[in-house]
Amino acid sequence: MHGGAVEHREKPQVLFVFYTYSQQARIITEAMAETFRERGCEVRQARIELTDPRYAERFSRFPLRHPYRDLFRMLAPQLRRATGEIRVPEDFHAGDPDLIVIGSPTWWLTMCMPIRSFLKSDDAGRVLAHKRFGAFVVCRRYWRNNLKTAERLGVAWGGAYAGGTHFAFAGGQVRSLLSLLSYLGKGEDCDRYLGVRIPPTNLQADYPAQARAFANGLADQLFAPEAPGGSPTPAS
Repeated sequence: MHGGAVEHREKPQVLFVFYTYSQQARIITEAMAETFRERGCEVRQARIELTDPRYAERFSRFPLRHPYRDLFRMLAPQLRRATGEIRVPEDFHAGDPDLIVIGSPTWWLTMCMPIRSFLKSDDAGRVLAHKRFGAFVVCRRYWRNNLKTAERLGVAWGGAYAGGTHFAFAGGQVRSLLSLLSYLGKGEDCDRYLGVRIPPTNLQADYPAQARAFANGLADQLFAPEAPGGSPTPAS
């Protein structure tokens, strides 16, 4: 396809590549996938697994056994933009996608380690070269660096960036953090944490409409003519 509109294929192929621990990125992926299928696309989902023995055990269960300790132990590797061992699904290279959509939570201000590790891997290079790709972020507050990292790493492999969006949790700086800590430690929404009233954590109620709008914007590009110079028109 080389970043242009889809031609001579009955059903465009869309590949989602995402990591999730609390299932928020999976929920967004499934909402977007439904929209792509309604538009006549074939959709595959590739969930990245974090297998690095230095980090994987703490994320092998939900909720976290020690939420404060487990989260803060990821601070140093996240700040130095570290990568780790990951696993991609066995059928990852089974198709030839026309569009790749990358989904990443924000960990400590930036892209989560599993997706960063994927985007720096040869697997990413093989699937992104000369292909159109988009990105979405699920986060408490900080999403810009995450999206910029997805764009930069994808373009470095020869991909054509089609746009990105983010899904932010409810609440301000303090209460959203308390809400997240409560959810990761207890596995359910609570009204209060440490005596403070907190908002519901994770995705806000309008996420289905937002996911549908973003997916439709990307789908429009699949069937649109190339922009001048052979580049895709970015999604809004």
